[in-house]
Amino acid sequence: MSQGNEDRLLFELKSRGPQPAAALAAALAITPMGAHKLLARLQEQGLVDARDERRDMRSFGEGAEEGAEEGEGMVRTLRSVESSGTDEPGAVSRPGRPRKLWALTEAGHGRFPDRHADLTLQLIQQARAVFGDAGLDQLISARERDSEQRYRAALARCRTTGDKVRELARLRAEEGYMARAERAGRDWLLVEDHCPICAAARSCQGFCRSELALFQRCLGPALAVERTEHLLAGARRCAYRIKAVKEEVAAD
Repeated sequence: MSQGNEDRLLFELKSRGPQPAAALAAALAITPMGAHKLLARLQEQGLVDARDERRDMRSFGEGAEEGAEEGEGMVRTLRSVESSGTDEPGAVSRPGRPRKLWALTEAGHGRFPDRHADLTLQLIQQARAVFGDAGLDQLISARERDSEQRYRAALARCRTTGDKVRELARLRAEEGYMARAERAGRDWLLVEDHCPICAAARSCQGFCRSELALFQRCLGPALAVERTEHLLAGARRCAYRIKAVKEEVAAD
């Protein structure tokens, strides 16, 4: 199956919303088996996912609101055209059986042009021009306080250093940092393979200073946090070494 068909299928889901495999096969003029193979490959890449029609369609690609209305309209159309309980052509109708609809994931939506980074940079520039550096620092501090409140609430349930670092990694991963926790001898590493705010951080170093200080406060005085790799300094990722000030605290 060609790369062209992959792009066409993604465009079809983006422009017309969630659809069964049979409808996608017809739109691309390929066989249903070919559509299923193509969907399986895209699913492995994390670009599409399948859910039963009865489920809340808002679970597809959360945050990509622009395709919602088109998706709902497509679902209504498909319901009127296809009354069978499966997305395979010629299947016997089975009332009550949910159909499988395919839709873009958040990563799939990310394959299309996105100007969020440009908008972020413009907002930072305008905030600095209107409020000055002091005003921009206040905005960064407000963001930091919001993150600190959420992190502290989650880390309060953790007993050991390992639990804290793993929970912090989970929270950061949810925010798009591709974060994970690793053991490094007696210490721990918080590794972030992606920076979703890289454009903002390049424009204003305050974001990076804010995060380092934030980790230190949330993990508490019994632990020391040191940034060992920094994306903006030329590293391929950001990494933080977390070690116990008192050795006995660094338990699994």
